[in-house]
Amino acid sequence: MDYILEGFVQAFNLIFSLNEEFWSIVILSLFVSISAVIIGMIFAIPIGTFLGLNKFRGERIFARLIYTLMSTPTILIGLLVCILLSRRGPLGHSKLLYTPKAIIIAQTILVIPLIIGLTYDIVKTQGQRVRLLAKTLGSNKLQTIIFVIKELRYSLFINIVTAFSRAISEVGAVMMVGGNIRGQTRVMTTSISMFNSMGDYGMAIGLGLVLLIISLIINSIIYTYKEEG
Repeated sequence: MDYILEGFVQAFNLIFSLNEEFWSIVILSLFVSISAVIIGMIFAIPIGTFLGLNKFRGERIFARLIYTLMSTPTILIGLLVCILLSRRGPLGHSKLLYTPKAIIIAQTILVIPLIIGLTYDIVKTQGQRVRLLAKTLGSNKLQTIIFVIKELRYSLFINIVTAFSRAISEVGAVMMVGGNIRGQTRVMTTSISMFNSMGDYGMAIGLGLVLLIISLIINSIIYTYKEEG
């Protein structure tokens, strides 16, 4: 048990001593995950809102497809991005594999179906009354979508935070497309796995504590917005 106690002591030293390698991993993790969620929400929220407001042919098939994509094993997303960005892949000339941009691409693909599905569900159940209100105000289709997004912003924000939580906790896809390269593509989840296998419990525990704090903040935000919403 001594090595565990020693690991915690090292972890707190790393956190409070502003260790450069430690905090560069944390900052990169936040950067790639926030970037992926911002890109994802720009596309996913309008799409999910539009589909939730309208009945269309193949709606049941769409719902099943999007729910399947929401639960797709992340390692498959990593494989897909690796194939696309590999030297022999269609985007191999971009030389993006094993870079932070590759991680952002993988996490964006990961969160888009999640945000679309959650938005579609909320708009389907809560958006119809808002749509009718928008109609009475003479809104066109685009104005109606914007109006619904504004009215359901609390619920949609919770979806965004949920997507961020999934992105920052991802391991498999990030490891495949990022390679966990020191000083370039190491993020918290892949580093925790690596440092644990190396027996560097100080770094592993320290990063785990930061990830736990981020999770606590995320859940606090969700709880706060649920109360306000």
